[in-house]
Amino acid sequence: MDNRTDVRDVARVLAVAAHPDDLDFLAGGTIAGWARAGLEVAICIVTNGDAGQLGQTPRDQVAAVRQAEARAAARELGVADVTFLGYSDSRVEVTLALRRDVARQIRRVRPDLVLTWAPERTQDFIRSNHPDHRAVGEATLCAIYPDAANRFIHPELHDDEGWQPWRASQAWLMGAAEPNAYVDITDTVDIKVEALRAHRSQTGHRDDLAQRIRETAAKAALGAGLPAGRLAEVFQVIPTA
Repeated sequence: MDNRTDVRDVARVLAVAAHPDDLDFLAGGTIAGWARAGLEVAICIVTNGDAGQLGQTPRDQVAAVRQAEARAAARELGVADVTFLGYSDSRVEVTLALRRDVARQIRRVRPDLVLTWAPERTQDFIRSNHPDHRAVGEATLCAIYPDAANRFIHPELHDDEGWQPWRASQAWLMGAAEPNAYVDITDTVDIKVEALRAHRSQTGHRDDLAQRIRETAAKAALGAGLPAGRLAEVFQVIPTA
C-alpha cells in the first residue's frame, strides 16, 4: 500500500459526503492534517441528516441539529467552507440533478483533489454500504468526469451561473474494498476525536469513542504496513486527469 501523504501538488480539496458525520469517521484525521498543512479544504454534505435518530426529536427538527453539529465538527478540523445540498437522508439516488449539484461545487472550489465515498458495495462492514454512501460516491465520480470538466454538460452551470469547467487531478475514495493508500493520522487523531464529539446527537452516548477510533486506526495502520503504535486512515486513490 502506497503512502500518499505527500500532497505538495495539492492546494485545494473538496470533500463530498452523504451525511453530516461521514467525513469525521472516515477521514477526520486526514482532513485535519491537510488543514494544518495549509491546504484549502471545502466540505460538501449531500443530505441534511434528517433521518438521524435523536430520541424523541421530531424529524423536521433533526436537520438543523445535525447541520449545526457538522459545522462545529468542521471547525475542529480547521475547515470553514461547509455546504449542504439539502437532499433527504436515506433517499439519495444517482440523478442528473445530484451530478449537477456536485459538479457546481467542483467548479466553485476548483479542487486538485476530491474526497468522497467509494461507490461499490463491500462485504466487511454493512454500514459502509449505506445506499446514500454509494450513490454519493457514484454521483461525485460522474461529477468529476465528465460533468465538471465539460461546459456542454449541465450547460446552465456555465451559461447561466458563470462557473467555468474544472477537472480535479485525483480522487480519494473512502470505504473502498481495496484501498491502495494510507495517511498516518497519529498526530491528528485527537482532533478527529474532538470533531466526532461535536456530533453530540450521534456520539454523545459513546463513552468509549476515543478508544474505538484509536483501535480502528491502529488496525488500519497495521494493514498498511506501519509500525505498531501508529494510526492511519486508508483510501483508494485514483487519477482523474
